[in-house]
Amino acid sequence: MTTATSTEQQPALLRYQPTELDSAPEVTELLQQLGLGSFVPDGLTAFGGRNDNWAGTTTSGDQVFVKTVVRAPDGSSRELDRTLAYEDLVGQLPADSPLRSPAHLGTHRAAALSAYRLLSGARSGSEVALDGDFDESLCRAAGRAVATLHGLDTSGTDVDSGEAPLPPLGWLVAFPWSALQERSMAQIAAWKLVQDDAEVVSALHLLRDREKAAPLTPAHCDLRFDQFIHHEGTLYLCDWEEFRIADPARDVGAFIGEWLFQATYSVFAPTGDPGAPALGFGLTHEEIVERGAASLRRHVPRIAAFWQGYLECRVPDSGLAERAVGFAGWHMYDRLIATAQAHAILNPVARAAAGIGRVLLLNPSGAVSTLRLEAPSGSSR
Repeated sequence: MTTATSTEQQPALLRYQPTELDSAPEVTELLQQLGLGSFVPDGLTAFGGRNDNWAGTTTSGDQVFVKTVVRAPDGSSRELDRTLAYEDLVGQLPADSPLRSPAHLGTHRAAALSAYRLLSGARSGSEVALDGDFDESLCRAAGRAVATLHGLDTSGTDVDSGEAPLPPLGWLVAFPWSALQERSMAQIAAWKLVQDDAEVVSALHLLRDREKAAPLTPAHCDLRFDQFIHHEGTLYLCDWEEFRIADPARDVGAFIGEWLFQATYSVFAPTGDPGAPALGFGLTHEEIVERGAASLRRHVPRIAAFWQGYLECRVPDSGLAERAVGFAGWHMYDRLIATAQAHAILNPVARAAAGIGRVLLLNPSGAVSTLRLEAPSGSSR
């Protein structure tokens, strides 16, 4: 896909030219089955992501977003199954629930397509964070939403209970050849930072062991800033392809990790965040430490606000905060591996992120108070 030209009518999310509808007739089939007509070609765009998607106005005048997910050779789709399990589950929530997602309009199972109400003019959480607008109020709303998700009653439902795939413990020893061929040189270097560090490998195994012993809940399991959408003052959570029964610490840790990665990034590159430094490659060690400490001080209150919102809607198990710090450590490695996809070498941001991730993995209990993940009133840690 290529980037589309900006217009006043386009949402604030980054837009692209979508795949031609002639090559995906199932999209029109789905829209017609739902009584929405078909997409109007003028203004039809797409959002970024690994899956084809289309966003625009239909001939019925509705604003609609359609996306496809991965299918197996036999035509089945675990990603679609998990998404629909979430949609079935949230039907129990009241209209004023802290957990909100764009309205699901319908699905074309054979083509693994789903249609949603398009929130025109919305901004992704990534964009909001980079612009410095993902403030403590929004972080608290995010915490309330995630806690509500973790408190959903799954009795009598068919929610995936399979183990979450990341971190892949087998890859801590060696890459499968097929995976190696698909990775950039920078990604291979990032994985070697993990594989060559015996203490980190041991900590990741311990984290997965603790996860198996933890009380499990419904969980997003792919929580990042870009899975949030901010629209007209309301925060929405979307993209449920990895939804399953899992350790709730995964989601809490991922949100913490997003802010810590943002804090690391702002040491070297300018953002819209007030007080963030100017471009900083070529800094001395002392300057990096000074900027890093200042950046952490700016971002920890947002982590604390998220945790406050979480505690308002759910009482966590006694070990959740510590496990969440461990998953935040893994998230730092996961993000640096993902961002290294198009590079030949690891940049200073990636290496700094790995360093922070290592500290969190090796001493999660020591970071609980630093990140202001206080135990709820009346409980002990």
